[in-house]
Amino acid sequence: MIRFLICSFALVLLYPTAIDLYLVGLPQIAHDLGATESQLHIAFSIYLAGMATTMLFAGRLSDTIGRKPIAIAGAIIFIFASLLGGQAENSTVFLVARFAQGIGAGSCYVVAFAILRDTLDDQRRAKVLSMLNGIICIVPVIAPVIGHLIMLKFPWPSLFSTMAGMGVLVCLLSVLVLKESNTNRLGRSNHTTLVPDPFAPGETQHSQFTNERFLDRFFVSRVVITSIGVTTILTYVNVSPMLVMDAMGFDRGGYSTTMALTALVSMLASFSAPFLLSIFKQRSLMLFSQGLFAAAAIVLMASGLSLLDQVANLIGFSLICAGFSIGFGVTMSQALSPYSQRAGVASSILGIAQVCASAFYIWLMGLMGVSALNMLITVLALGGVISAALILLIPLPALPTCCKANEEITRAS
Repeated sequence: MIRFLICSFALVLLYPTAIDLYLVGLPQIAHDLGATESQLHIAFSIYLAGMATTMLFAGRLSDTIGRKPIAIAGAIIFIFASLLGGQAENSTVFLVARFAQGIGAGSCYVVAFAILRDTLDDQRRAKVLSMLNGIICIVPVIAPVIGHLIMLKFPWPSLFSTMAGMGVLVCLLSVLVLKESNTNRLGRSNHTTLVPDPFAPGETQHSQFTNERFLDRFFVSRVVITSIGVTTILTYVNVSPMLVMDAMGFDRGGYSTTMALTALVSMLASFSAPFLLSIFKQRSLMLFSQGLFAAAAIVLMASGLSLLDQVANLIGFSLICAGFSIGFGVTMSQALSPYSQRAGVASSILGIAQVCASAFYIWLMGLMGVSALNMLITVLALGGVISAALILLIPLPALPTCCKANEEITRAS
């Protein structure tokens, strides 16, 4: 079991590290490539685009041929893409490298969640996902510091060499440590019949998969809830410079300190979630997380109306981070629960929905000219109401007997 947890954590960490490690070198990268910093900021969107376009493809393949081959392939792609990014001599090659990094990281990201679905029951999976979220929250704080230390002695390509080194480590773990967890992949079954695949016209799939449909109201509800959660936290990250430095008057040092403290809140909340799950029901924690979002909306709204001092925004930011950290892991675990056979595709759909929803919301609010504060308050208030309603109206269904049997077989194998 430990090997699965170590490998899953390593696979997931490629995604946030590739976002945050190189940011400290962005001015030097722009200078050397003859581009502006604003032009290179599109690298973030390009990276997410690479992830989104790969996730469903990687998920389907991991359900068919296994998790391990996709993890290895994703790590290899990430390694070569990182090396290409470090050797780029113009912005076009750099953006291509970032897209390819997204392909590699997206493949590993999908496989990590599928592995946890294969190997853990609902309660343990919820706890592990909460802890994983806590570790991910540390990366935005640690990665820029590591990047700064690297650039004290080495040029910016060394940042991408470091990413490539991480890819090598993940690849070695996938080859030497990771065992195949998908014991239900199609290649293992010789006695199931083939039926039309509703997600790929003209193709077929095994009949045992047809009981695990994605147009199910419970799964759709959890996709919506997790997508709103990710949209909320990414909106906060996106507008935080304007709120902290422009509205509150903090300098860059103060902004860095603020982000570090809120990351600490996220980490503490994430690591407390397993303990809370031992006391409270999953639905109670999910509703509590939405309550924290609502409280954050009230605090930020009061601050915007000058009913509270601007420093009160820090309380609102902390409530946002705590709400996301407590609820996200539990909701992701519930979303994956019904899929013992198609966990790869399920995690892919979740990842794509989360990336696309957050990107669309931030783009739409920007297009409409909504202020940074109102953008954040809107997603907190409206998203919180929608999520709370879905949690109350669509509870976690009982696991079918066949799925329970499949899980027992998977645990024993």
